[in-house]
Amino acid sequence: MDSRKRKPPGSDGDAIHSATSDPGVNLATTASAPPRPTDHSPLEADGYFQNLYSSEPSFRQLAKKDPEFAPFLNEHGQLNFSDPSAVMQLTKTLLAKDFGLQIELPDDRLCPPVTNRHNYILWLKRLMDTTSYAPAGRKLCGLDVGTGASCIYPLLGATQRPWCFVATDIDAKSLGYAKRNVQLNGLESRIRVLDRKPEDALVPLGHVGVERIDFVMMNPPFYTSEDDMLSSAKDKARPPHSICTGAPVEMVCQGGEVAFVGRLLRESLVLRECVQWYTAMVGKATSLEALVEQLRGHKINNFAVTEFVQGSKTRRWALGWSFGPMRPAEDIARGIKASIWRKLLPPPSRVVMHALPVGQATSPLINRIIEVVGSLELVSWNWEGGKSKGVGRARENVWSRAWRRKKQRELAEGQFGGTGHVEGASEEECQLGFAITVEVGTHETTVSLHWVEGHDQAIFESFGGFLQGKLKDTGTTSQK
Repeated sequence: MDSRKRKPPGSDGDAIHSATSDPGVNLATTASAPPRPTDHSPLEADGYFQNLYSSEPSFRQLAKKDPEFAPFLNEHGQLNFSDPSAVMQLTKTLLAKDFGLQIELPDDRLCPPVTNRHNYILWLKRLMDTTSYAPAGRKLCGLDVGTGASCIYPLLGATQRPWCFVATDIDAKSLGYAKRNVQLNGLESRIRVLDRKPEDALVPLGHVGVERIDFVMMNPPFYTSEDDMLSSAKDKARPPHSICTGAPVEMVCQGGEVAFVGRLLRESLVLRECVQWYTAMVGKATSLEALVEQLRGHKINNFAVTEFVQGSKTRRWALGWSFGPMRPAEDIARGIKASIWRKLLPPPSRVVMHALPVGQATSPLINRIIEVVGSLELVSWNWEGGKSKGVGRARENVWSRAWRRKKQRELAEGQFGGTGHVEGASEEECQLGFAITVEVGTHETTVSLHWVEGHDQAIFESFGGFLQGKLKDTGTTSQK
């Protein structure tokens, strides 16, 4: 059995360049960095961050821990969300208690809801972790477009992972506060705040001095005009500024969020793999629908959509797309459950190939997988027994009859260069990266095939059909 002999795309030391060449951005954590809420490594801390807001924060408990928050609660322990000062203090209290962060905010700029912004970071971490062969939690550099006065996304990201950021904005007042908030938390070496003009490119790689960056994130202006903003306020129980007052420069742009994200899409068509993932959070499902249609119109088939739900009313949606071959995990790429929106989802990246009744031995099944896949002419194949997981890469559909006939012809003509796993195959020759997992559940043991790398859905489905056929005599088969 052969383990990987070369580094596939997205592994440590690969061509994905972080902004380490820029003297203003250093990935190394400094001694002055804010304390983490736990004393564990970033990956160990992920469990803490993942569960932070699984239930709504208790205002009474927050008031006991932060004397500055207590005066904003009434006798029933409720917070007046129509009072910008109260909501601003809630943001400051949550950031201090849960992330060890301090911020200062002006009264006339957006005050971000922490739970909503945290959801975006959680999704982004999984998006980046599942689209690399490198171990999860690697050092990355991201760009936050329109960071605002709070600079909240870079602060949250740098607190949870060894990430660095370039944070841009076009508003002088927001930039001043953003720089101050970076300084308050000792993150000057990992977050660079950059002044931009409205006509400048959204992704300023040349200005920053790097050739590539790992991800772009943005929370674009929601409204198409100030009239649109005021009209929307009349339809709500609370005004749009109930989460703190925002300036038109933050909340309004011509064409709204669809136009703003569409601008990023147009830039991405030129930059392509200079950025691994382009992402945005939007406030309307109809905006997501319009943007997915644009992606498909440009034949971009590697994308991810998800829904953020906070409380009973607030919903936001995130969209990400990539020109690279690495594909996100199923739960990250297809994170909207409502059947009405299934038309927006990318192709499935996980298929259950086989199932065994609970209690039946798995060793014959695992041995069969190892035998079948190990016999193929793959770029690489590695089975990790401790995880019951195998990862492989194929330069083409080497399991098909057509390929075997082609090989026989080449052998007869003396053209085929050897047998077994292929040494030195280039990245361009890898058409499919896959993972096979054996998972023992409460009611059954399942074998799942995961689409990890590649743009060709047909070759993924072809391999799935081949694998399912080879496993059918090992127990009860179920395609889900």
